[in-house]
Amino acid sequence: MGRLPLEGVKVLDVSTMIAAPFGAVLLGDFGADIIKVEMPGKGDTLRSVGPFLDKEPLRWPGLSRNKKSLTLDLHKPEGIEIFKKLAAKVDIIIENFRPGTLEKWGAGYEELKKINPNLVMVRVSGYGQTGPYREKAGFGTPATAFSGYTYLQGFPDRHPVSPSFSLTDYITGIYVAFAAVTAVYYRDVNPEGSGQMVDIALYESVFRMMEFLIAEHDQLGKVRERAPGLFGHSSPSGTFQTKDGQWVVLVTSTDSTFERLAKAMDREDMLSDPKFHINAKRLENNDETNQIVADWILTMNRDELLQRLDEYGVPVSPILSIKDIFENPQYKARENIIEVKHPRLGQIKVPGIVPKFEKTPGSIRHVAPDLGEHNNEILSSFLGLNPKEIEELRENGVI
Repeated sequence: MGRLPLEGVKVLDVSTMIAAPFGAVLLGDFGADIIKVEMPGKGDTLRSVGPFLDKEPLRWPGLSRNKKSLTLDLHKPEGIEIFKKLAAKVDIIIENFRPGTLEKWGAGYEELKKINPNLVMVRVSGYGQTGPYREKAGFGTPATAFSGYTYLQGFPDRHPVSPSFSLTDYITGIYVAFAAVTAVYYRDVNPEGSGQMVDIALYESVFRMMEFLIAEHDQLGKVRERAPGLFGHSSPSGTFQTKDGQWVVLVTSTDSTFERLAKAMDREDMLSDPKFHINAKRLENNDETNQIVADWILTMNRDELLQRLDEYGVPVSPILSIKDIFENPQYKARENIIEVKHPRLGQIKVPGIVPKFEKTPGSIRHVAPDLGEHNNEILSSFLGLNPKEIEELRENGVI
């Protein structure tokens, strides 16, 4: 394996929970050196989030691999002093304190860039570093509601439904990684380039994906309401049940894919019917269109249906449980789930590396760290502290 794409890039991760740490772990998967700063005796709050096995947090290995753990109390002046020494030697800092917290401690970006003009700081918060909501507590699920996403989810006759996992946090993490490498690229390629601060709000990461909402409301005055599936985008689409009681998702986002579906259904008459021949007309007659498809799908068992639709090139998928995913040949072929060593559980499965680079694939070089596992290594090798200085920091509760 050749040199990893981000090899040599040094990252200081002073964030907790999911969004910002996920961005850091994506950078780590592709070679960046990640120093994760955690509170002494407590660690990242993610360590106390389930599921658990024998008191072991089972999400930790997937979200903190390729990181080194340094315990450091930033509430103490000595902790901030070490933090600044680290900031002077890294390329990127990723943080998700409430806006103004680092400034209160004398370690905001304006102070840190005096120490390291090439520093890139990626700041994640619920509502961003500016605006009237900047100081509100921000978590992924409320941010999802604020983004407009939750308003769309569910059935019209029931309450809005939040995602059943931290969707917004993970999407934001992708923006974190994207922002970090973009800022570093600008710094290193442009003659006048230098470090900069990047401001990411949780709600914005989802709202950015909703250009259709903006377009509809701006030009059509429309307020889109709750509906399952791709309502209002394309028809037919949705969740359908097969003869053997299984569920599949089918969508025909273009007229050409609907043409293939009509042929698979032996309903080529629909291609010349003015109610169905183009997507705009099918949307006007969406209930009737979907019912025709639903009735046809009910005549076949799932595997028979999938085989026929695959033959015709119709976009369809079974709805997979995690058990199905563990057994699925596509997931196995793509190494989407891989097994790594765990210091106490022996082996544990974690998500594989995405995306797949042809020449410089990412790797898991070391497992998620125990709390403070790398204190001596970082403080001595990286910062040059001697054993006596490290011991004093430990005795004073700084690390």
